[in-house]
Amino acid sequence: QVQLVESGGGLVQAGGSLRLSCAASGRIFSINGMAWHRQAPGKQREWVAGINSGGSTYYANSVKGRFTISRDNAKNTVYLQMNSLEPEDTGVYYCSQSQSGGYLPYKYWGQGTQVTVSS
Repeated sequence: QVQLVESGGGLVQAGGSLRLSCAASGRIFSINGMAWHRQAPGKQREWVAGINSGGSTYYANSVKGRFTISRDNAKNTVYLQMNSLEPEDTGVYYCSQSQSGGYLPYKYWGQGTQVTVSS
């Protein structure tokens, strides 16, 4: 059974930083792509960043240059380092895991972790 558990969310002031973690179990982590998404209040969930099994990374334009996705295969964990946070980054952040080496499609989901950025 696949399980994804996010952590690291919280309340931070604009301009601050947070690092989110997503611990995965139930599959061979190193061969699957991973991604981060977020959902702001009243809005649809949106993709934020992806990393494939080879370590190539991809970002939404809204976070490029501020967020960094990375993975530690020894710890079965994917991270999202978020710098220069803005109030618009507020939302519930989810990680997903694919069944392929790419980060698409989003097959498995975590329960989410809340990020709140105050102005």
